[in-house]
Parts: sequence; C-alpha cells; structure tokens
Amino acid sequence: MTLTELPPDPIIERRQIIQARAAKTLMRRTIVSRTFLGLLLLAFVIALVPLISVIYALISKGISSISWTFLTTLPTQPSLIAQNAIGGIGNAILGTIIIGGLAALVAVPLAVLIGLYLAESISRTADFLRAIIEIMTGLPSILLGVFAYEYVVLRMKSFSGLAGIVALAVLMVPVIAKAAEIAFRGVPSTLREAGLALGARTSKVSRGVILPAAMPGVITGVLLSLARALGETAPILLVIGATSTWSWNPLGQMSALPLLTYNYSGSQYQSQRDAAWGVALTLVFMVMVLSLTSRFVSARMRRERR
Repeated sequence: MTLTELPPDPIIERRQIIQARAAKTLMRRTIVSRTFLGLLLLAFVIALVPLISVIYALISKGISSISWTFLTTLPTQPSLIAQNAIGGIGNAILGTIIIGGLAALVAVPLAVLIGLYLAESISRTADFLRAIIEIMTGLPSILLGVFAYEYVVLRMKSFSGLAGIVALAVLMVPVIAKAAEIAFRGVPSTLREAGLALGARTSKVSRGVILPAAMPGVITGVLLSLARALGETAPILLVIGATSTWSWNPLGQMSALPLLTYNYSGSQYQSQRDAAWGVALTLVFMVMVLSLTSRFVSARMRRERR
C-alpha cells in the first residue's frame, strides 16, 4: 500500500475544518475585540477624569498652604481682628500618627491570626467567621464611630484618642484578615507538606514556614488597611473630641487630619476654608506614601525570595 492509498487522517481533517471556520469568523472576532478594547479604554479615561480633577484641585489650592511652619506648629483660631491667623497642623499630624499606629498595633496581630486560622481550618466555625469578616468589610465606617462612642466614650464619660483607636482597629481587622487569608492560601502546599514530613508540628510549620512565605502579601494588606484607616473621617468624627494643643496621651482628647479637614472646610473664616485644602493635601500625601511603601516592600520581598 502506497502513501496515496492511505485513508485521510481524521485529526488533520478536523484541524482544517476548524481553521476554515476560524478564518470565516476572523473579521467579526477582530471587530468585536477591538470594540470592547476601545470601550475599556474609554471607561479608563472616564474614570481618570474625576481622579485627575481631585488631584489638580488638591495641589492647586493646597500647595500654597504647605510650609514647614504649617506642618510643625499648633493651630491658631482666627478672630475678627486677625482673620488670616491659621497657625499649623502639627498636633493633627501627631494625633493621626499616634491613633493610626496604636490601632495597627492592636489590629495586626489579631487579624493575622484570624487570617491564618481561616486559611488553615476547614470547619463550620471558619466558614461562619469568614462570613462575619465579609460583612464587617462592607460596613459603613460611621457605624464603627457609633460603636466606639457607645462603648468607649459614654463609659469613659469623655472623648479620647482611645475611642478613635478602637474604631480604627475594628475597621482594620477585617481588611487585614482577608488579605492575610489570601496570602496564606497562596503559599504552595508543598512547603507545608515538606515541613510536616520532617516531623514538625502544624503550629511550628505555620509560624516558621507559612508565615514567612506569605509575609509580602500580609505586609501589603497591613499598609493598605492603615492607609485607609488614616483617611477615614467618619469613625473618629464622633469620638476623639478636638484639641489645639500637643497631645501624646490617647486617653485624652486628640486632633487628627481628617477631623481638622472637616472642621476647616465648614469654617466661617475664609483662611480656614483655604487651609482645609492644605490639610487634605497633607493627608493624601501620607496615604500615598503608605500605599507606595506597601508596593515597594512587597515587590522587594518577593524578589529576595526568588
């Protein structure tokens, strides 16, 4: 039997049929692909318009207020005689750092443990806790302020930075826990199996193998949640009070940049309304630094592990 007498190859025939059908629909698929790509680009440009507008407004209206004195001194209340007296926002920057830092100190260990438990455990309790985390992630932040007011402010009978710490910690826990769970689940199962094969306990493997491997994702989640917490006005608006002095004590009233922005924007004095843009620009800059730091740290740790 010669090669010409062999029956046709069904695989080759099927491939030729597929290629013929693909050639007939190539133009239609190309048009549809380019249409949706154009729509995506248009949506991206539309989304950039409000972002660029806000950034332009912040920089153009707030940069004139930024100075070393503005960032390091105490605020001054304008009066009918000295309506342009503003002073600085040093105490608000200090209060923002203290409240955010202590809130992270409370939230991070708890949230990482919750994320590790959710990633390692398969049980109804874990499913229930995961549902609670999902619900808490979508809660309006003002409810956390009401919670801190009810259980901290009223019981202490005074406004305090501690109430703001509680509110922001509750805000941060579900965000960090969700990011930590995703990071822990992203660790290859072979690492866990290798540790268990060497005779290590599950808790030892989690601390010594899983946690270090997932650290880039955990750190990213922590810094992003902290950046979000620093910019939240609603939770601390009701609970930290207001002070125009240097305050290191979280048990007393404190100032914060979101609260100061809110107060200045509704002031009867034009100088304070103008300064509100400078306060907002300072806050946005702090949040941007934290966000960029999270990206840099995460990328660097991933490169080092490779």
